[in-house]
Amino acid sequence: MPGLKPPPDAPPLRITVSESPSQNPPRTPNKKLPSPSPSRSKASPARSAKKPPPDSPNPDDSSLDNPDLGPFLLKLARDTIASGEGPTKALDYAIRAAKSFERCAVEGEPSLDLAMSLHVLAAIYCSLGRFDEAVPVLERAIQVPDVERGPDHALAAFSGHMQLGDTYSMLGQVEKSIGSYEEGLKIQIQALGETDARVGETCRYLAEAHVQAMQFDKAEELCKKTLEIHHAHSEPASLEEAADRRLMALICEAKGDYEAALEHLVLASMAMIANGQENEVAAIDVSIGNIYMSLCRFDEAVFSYQKALTVLKASKGDNHPQVASVFVRLADLYHRTGKLRESKSYCENALRIFAKPMPGTTAEEIAGGLTEISAIYESVNEPEEALTLLQKAMKLLEDKPGQQSTIAGIEARMGVMFYILGRYEEARKSFESAVAKLRASGERKSAFFGVVLNQMGLACVQLFKIDEAGELFEEARAILEQECGPCHQDTLGVYSNLAATYDAMGRVEDAIEILEYVMKLREEKLGIANPDFEDEKNRLADLLKEAGRSRNRKAKSLENLIDPNSRKTTKKEGAKKWVNKFSRGLHLLAAITI
Repeated sequence: MPGLKPPPDAPPLRITVSESPSQNPPRTPNKKLPSPSPSRSKASPARSAKKPPPDSPNPDDSSLDNPDLGPFLLKLARDTIASGEGPTKALDYAIRAAKSFERCAVEGEPSLDLAMSLHVLAAIYCSLGRFDEAVPVLERAIQVPDVERGPDHALAAFSGHMQLGDTYSMLGQVEKSIGSYEEGLKIQIQALGETDARVGETCRYLAEAHVQAMQFDKAEELCKKTLEIHHAHSEPASLEEAADRRLMALICEAKGDYEAALEHLVLASMAMIANGQENEVAAIDVSIGNIYMSLCRFDEAVFSYQKALTVLKASKGDNHPQVASVFVRLADLYHRTGKLRESKSYCENALRIFAKPMPGTTAEEIAGGLTEISAIYESVNEPEEALTLLQKAMKLLEDKPGQQSTIAGIEARMGVMFYILGRYEEARKSFESAVAKLRASGERKSAFFGVVLNQMGLACVQLFKIDEAGELFEEARAILEQECGPCHQDTLGVYSNLAATYDAMGRVEDAIEILEYVMKLREEKLGIANPDFEDEKNRLADLLKEAGRSRNRKAKSLENLIDPNSRKTTKKEGAKKWVNKFSRGLHLLAAITI
């Protein structure tokens, strides 16, 4: 995901200020902090005598009206960070520089110096982890330039929008982040045209953001545009094309088009081979193995993984986290093929590497590996071990900015484990925390969010919080109908849960209406071979039989959801547990957090 994510061992943030205004048109964003807009960094020789000496750079506020002071303070901010003194002192210089530029700006004339100083100030706030304070600074910065005044102003506006998008990303506000990137792209296209190579880079940057937000159709559209632009500007089998195709493969895989994903990965691998990028070829081989595994072509998957493993061990060492990630993929493959001993052995090998990571290994890499291994332990009916690994993964990420969505996914998985272990109150709390983070990050319309709401509703049923469960199922239904359609298994599961809850609340007619709709869908579009069909048919018959009578019994529909061990309640023999329905959502939960 595009964002401000420096590695843990990275040197202090360095903010550079160019010596003279740049004449280049808007550039494409990169994964680092966007460079500030061009500006004056030195006063003219004629005015240099008026500068205060470097050892006493704290003039009173009245001196901020001096037009030479802004560039001087901004240079001090840059030099302070470059010298390693830290960003706190530089922050004071940057704040005063921005005030000076604002005071000295000519009314009605947009000041690029002011815009650039605000970009630098926001970058320092971000380096201190104060992202909330960076947002209003950047919102002010993007209002300063006038894009009609030429490429310098367009660059300043473009850089401001992209930096604002990065900052929103670090706050986990995905929708606002994407909105800022889209505004930046519009400005860049206006300045450069739709076919410029730098526009292609920005399109790919935005496509990655859409992938993170699980908006795969928009991501695919942007990635196709990126490929077209790079075809026009790059040689065949270029590194740019390889990067585009890897992203397109990821999108196709997410949409279930595995053959198309495989084609893009093979072409990307050929391009990397042509450019001598052996390690990148190994990474692509891992992705190819993933596609083969999805296609149940297990022998070919093993070959791809082993090929990648050989290269990575030779180039990076036996204890590199990328080697551990291949072990995890092999563990998953052998689990799927029933070779549990081999699967567990590869899990243990990966855990040994993650337990003593090499210098430079990020917390995100370790957490991702632990999450994947937890899914395997969950599949072999070891939920307590899976829960322990998820808790370790969350602890690694809890202090990392920009990880709200990932943490929410882990919390949702933890809720699943708590539920399986019968710890329903803890399950509900985990789901509730995940839901709150997903709402804050703007993912309240995603299918994943709908699935988590459904799981939280089921936890509420076990705690006999029926009204709360009904509200959660209703919200989940609205989301999944929009995102997945009424015939999707997750949507059908929510229909069934909601009908049972309505029955328990005494809303018999509403329950009957839902079950009749589900029966109609199964008979007309899905077929009646599904084992849920007979259960839903019997439930509907019971409700129709009793419709209109006073109800003096526990709702039979609810018995299909309540765990008999959750409280001292009885359950008729043969009544169906809800676990199978719940498990249908686990694949999505796992896919999001890996």
